[in-house]
Amino acid sequence: QVTLGESGGGLVQAGGSLRLSCAASGRTFSSYAMGWFRQAPGKEREFVAAISWSGGTTYYTDSVKGRFTVSRDNAKNTVYLQMNSLKPEDTAVYYCAAREVKGYYSGVFYQRQNWYDYWGQGTQVTVSS
Repeated sequence: QVTLGESGGGLVQAGGSLRLSCAASGRTFSSYAMGWFRQAPGKEREFVAAISWSGGTTYYTDSVKGRFTVSRDNAKNTVYLQMNSLKPEDTAVYYCAAREVKGYYSGVFYQRQNWYDYWGQGTQVTVSS
């Protein structure tokens, strides 16, 4: 069982930066693939970024490539989402998600919401123009 808790959201002007954190409980965090998703008002929740259990592989949706960076610190049981050059269209509730991984999975799986077993409660990010 894993419990996830996001933090770091807030209000920022366009062009600004925020770093989201997702702290996980449990002793086997290093065996979990982690994902970030977001849901804007009136829209479906969508994939943003993901990182493999080792941190060696990352995935991003096209709209955030070059602006967002996902990373993890397995010693701290924490995954991060550094968001730079924020745009008003990045406004959403951001969620982290986790799945224990045994074996190899292609990036297609990391982008699927129903592949993940555990979810955080979300943190609001608002980007003003």
